[in-house]
This record gives sequence, C-alpha cells and structure tokens, in this order.
Amino acid sequence: MKLSIVISTQPTQFNALAYQGKLKENINNIRSMGYDGVELAVRDPKLLDLDLIKELTIKQDFPVSALGTGQAYGEEGLSFSDPEESIRKQAIQRIKEQVELAAELDAIVIIGLIRGKVQDNVEYEQAEEWVLEALEECASINPDVDLVVEPCNRYEANMINTAEEGIQLVDKLGLDNVGVLLDTFHMNIEESDILQSFQKAGSRVFHVHIADSNRWYPGAGHIDFKAIVNNLESMNYKGFLSAEIMPKPDVESAAEKTVQHMEPIIKK
Repeated sequence: MKLSIVISTQPTQFNALAYQGKLKENINNIRSMGYDGVELAVRDPKLLDLDLIKELTIKQDFPVSALGTGQAYGEEGLSFSDPEESIRKQAIQRIKEQVELAAELDAIVIIGLIRGKVQDNVEYEQAEEWVLEALEECASINPDVDLVVEPCNRYEANMINTAEEGIQLVDKLGLDNVGVLLDTFHMNIEESDILQSFQKAGSRVFHVHIADSNRWYPGAGHIDFKAIVNNLESMNYKGFLSAEIMPKPDVESAAEKTVQHMEPIIKK
C-alpha cells in the first residue's frame, strides 16, 4: 500500500483539506515528507495547468492517486441528482472532463458529493436513477479510467451513506471500471463494524481515504489504523491510503503526523 494526501488545486470552502493552492510548493513539500503520491481536489479541470501538474507528479515519479470532484458541488451546486436537467448535464460534462484529466494522469475519479442529494419533492428511486444514468455515461467514455463512489455520512449527504449502499449502487451498474471509495472518517459514523464493511466490499474497493474519528490526522482519534491496514492486506488491496484531513493543529503538523503514524504500519 502507498500513502498520499489531498491537495486542493484551487481555493475552496471545504475544510477537510490540509493543503490548498501553491501547487509547486505544496507538492514538493509533501514529497519531502515521505508520501508516495498526491490526490488532487479539482473543481474545474479547464483551470489547471496540465503541463505543470505532470512536471510536478508523473515526471518526478510521484503519481496522482485520485481526483476529487466534490468542489463542483460545494462551490457551484452541480450534481447528478438535481431536479433541473440542465444542472445534471453540467455535472455530467464536468465529470467527463475529470475523466479526460484522469486519463492524462493515470488517476482515479472520485464521485462523492457531486452525486448530490435527494431533494424535496423527489423520490429516492428517481434520484438514484439519475445518479446511475450519470455514472454509466461518465464511465463509458474511457473504460481505462476508474470511477469510485464514495459513501458519505448522514450529516453531509442523504443518499449512499454506508458501505453497503455504495456496494449496492456499484453492483447495479455492473461496470468493471466503477468501484467504491471507503473513507474511515465517514465509516466511523455510519458502520457498525469498519473492518467487516471493508471485507464485504472486497475487490470493489478501488481507493481508501484515511482520517481519524475527529477528521484530524491518523493517530489523533480512536480509529485503529493498524487493524485497518492488516485487514486491507488480507484483501490484497494494493492501492493508496489517501489522507483527507483537517489542517489541525496546523497544515504541516497534520501532514507530518500522518506519515509518522501510518508509515510504520504500512511499511512494517
């Protein structure tokens, strides 16, 4: 397993990100700490300097583990399940652009909050159908790019909260390039047994987010990351553990303490 951390490529209101902007400085900084790669939170791929991103990552043998897409929902209100068809189409187009970017960077595309919520006067089944249709359309444009559905806790979303719900959605699609992302922070809220939920997801787990029970760096709360890593090893998981954490007590300390806690567990 490999360790990465999330960097936002643009300023954002989302607070569970240790790093924002200053790409060259921040990527070089986290490389020096011992991370194996970086996850990029990208609101709009058209605003990125792709050549610079490649220079800082691929050409330095420092891979991009995944692309986070939730800022398009948080900052612009785009989602797969909006009752307005025009907004759903904009969300689909944005994810298609993320898929194109991911193909350039050999990265995974995360479908988290951009799936949206079940809004007033909309049935759950209808919202889910819109999400499924959008996922199928986005996944079909490049079968070599993996998409991952991220269950999010009930305080952030009112659909696909648990690992089981994520698995069910992915299984309904039945596409080889669509799996799940499991996030230890969300799981600590929603799962009765985190390890069992990982096991149940099995080979559908394409990506993992790590944050402790308080969304601080691993080791700052009560989640047993050693047990989680051992569990993932038993599943033959070879992907990234990507830290999506609050910048607490400060950015540098959060990133450094993540490495200090996780590296001995991963590379034992």
